[in-house]
Amino acid sequence: MTINRWAWLIFGILVVSALAADLGVFQTAEKRARELTLRSAVIRSGFWILLSLAFGVGVWAVYGQHAAVTYITAYALEKSLSVDNIFVFVLIFSYLKIPREYQRSVLLWGVLGALIARALLIAAGLLVLERFHWFVYPFAALIIFAAVRLLFGQEKQQKVVAAACNVCSTWVARVIPVTGQFSGNKFFARQGTRLVATPLFVALLVIESTDIVFATDSIPAVLAITRDPFIVYTSNIFAMLGLRSLYFVLAGVIERLRYLRAGLAVILLFVGAKLLLSDVVELPSFVPLAVIAVTLTVAVWASLKFPARV
Repeated sequence: MTINRWAWLIFGILVVSALAADLGVFQTAEKRARELTLRSAVIRSGFWILLSLAFGVGVWAVYGQHAAVTYITAYALEKSLSVDNIFVFVLIFSYLKIPREYQRSVLLWGVLGALIARALLIAAGLLVLERFHWFVYPFAALIIFAAVRLLFGQEKQQKVVAAACNVCSTWVARVIPVTGQFSGNKFFARQGTRLVATPLFVALLVIESTDIVFATDSIPAVLAITRDPFIVYTSNIFAMLGLRSLYFVLAGVIERLRYLRAGLAVILLFVGAKLLLSDVVELPSFVPLAVIAVTLTVAVWASLKFPARV
């Protein structure tokens, strides 16, 4: 698919404008300081999803049905995998005892940092696959390993998060003193004459480092759907931009969706198999989208139908 520079420009304008609105650039300082309520989080999350789908309609109008279905599939994949990020965010904030009113600030800068990191990782992944086709096999192995980790590694994940928080605290302390006290939503504070890092800065570093780990799963997965740079990057960015609002929607109920991680694992296994067999079997563009939609629906339904016994 040949993409002209106008498509990139329109995408950039959309993202920058939406980000400015989400960051409260056009709001007063008092409104920006208000805690994000569940209702506001639902509205904002819905806005991001609608904007992402509207962009898909634009892709359909300009580049045709196949491109649009591929974009929606890539977006749905990245959006569903971002739910696993939320599991980890809950663990990080819980372990570091970050109050809810300060979590929004950490997630804001965490997402902005992730946008830059993912752009670099996507470019690297596309370059590697273009020059070394055999890299589809290591990428497929990474995806399948991620699926196994989702199925059997929840307890291990908790230990990894705890270890990451401890290591990060120790590493930061070698450069700048770390305090256990909060200073509003600031990452750094003054204690007398010295500058110290607050627990929010430690949380931000842990979130950024864990996102790189998530990216090693999700980027090979989306490259199994398409290797078009425009679709890969736009779908990834739109999925990430809505992550902050989605966190506040799902944080309180994520543990009740007991089969969701299993559903994500099934999706990753399918995507890994698709990449592994890409030279042998070529599936219609709607098949991966249908698999993602059906699997997520069944996982959520099963979680609500068969809740965990207390």
